[in-house]
Amino acid sequence: MRGILFHGERQLELAAFADPSPGAREVVIAVRASGMCGSDLHTYRGPRIDDPVIGGHEPAGVIVGAGSEVPKEWLGRSVMVHHYFGCEMCDQCRSGWTQMCRNGAKAMGATAHGSHADLICVPLSTVLPMPEGLSYLAAAAISCGTGTAWGALKRLQLNGSDTIAIFGQGPVGVAATQLATAMGAQVIALDISPERLERSRHFGAAACLDPSGVESVPDAVRELNGGRGVSKSLETSGASSAARAVLEVLDLWGSACWVGVGSTISFNLSDHLYRQITAMTSWTMSVPAMEECARFVVERGVDVDAIFTDRWSIDQALKAYEVFDRQTSGKAAFVAD
Repeated sequence: MRGILFHGERQLELAAFADPSPGAREVVIAVRASGMCGSDLHTYRGPRIDDPVIGGHEPAGVIVGAGSEVPKEWLGRSVMVHHYFGCEMCDQCRSGWTQMCRNGAKAMGATAHGSHADLICVPLSTVLPMPEGLSYLAAAAISCGTGTAWGALKRLQLNGSDTIAIFGQGPVGVAATQLATAMGAQVIALDISPERLERSRHFGAAACLDPSGVESVPDAVRELNGGRGVSKSLETSGASSAARAVLEVLDLWGSACWVGVGSTISFNLSDHLYRQITAMTSWTMSVPAMEECARFVVERGVDVDAIFTDRWSIDQALKAYEVFDRQTSGKAAFVAD
């Protein structure tokens, strides 16, 4: 089998590996789609890695091998994967929050081999059957990017009466715009890229705003929202300016959520205390939430495939990440022939 190794400093290698052999409670999956996630860029751009692992953490595919303790009916099933491996025994693992395992979790593409490969070997506990009608591309997106957006919107308890400002319209942000619109909420999309703002309109944004082109982002958002702040806000870009602004655009009793990695913020508590706001973070999603998101996408006819602007074969890895590194396009994935 082949897999893409991240060496850091924007260096990749398509390397050969022995085909994996499953343990007693593991399965081998032939990867049909492996999404490219913005968090991959932290490793791709980062310092040199002496002992790299196969990158990628958004897999979907077909089970082609199973260990001795795996029911044989799993063979041949189309599945998606929750990409964290925990102890399976602590309270967090048992509730589906494997990434918060009290005994330490491993993450595909970071501390364990990932999905940018022909084959992957994962614990059966991480695997979910794909609902009928869900594509491999959509299942891959739900494994992290779209799933992260879903987890944040659920943390915010978003509903159809809300107006939400979504900062950043990259793959996670545009997925949040698409899902929030499907939930009935009104979306104000913010990004400094005209191309990404145009895509957000296509996915249902009621209004779009380039924060670099206005003197005051909070004032501009209020002008778009009838003079009031928004009831909900979400930060997906990792930019510190956006991480501050998600608090500033809120109305009284509003709620803000951060999912973007890399920002640093500080604020005067009294500026927000007297407005009774709620602020929270969100880290991907649980196994039950992943299943819920997949059902929602199928039942509501959400076209997750449409967020993908680029599809690559695994042997195009160098070019694929050169393009993805520019962060001007939409979602991308490696797909099998």
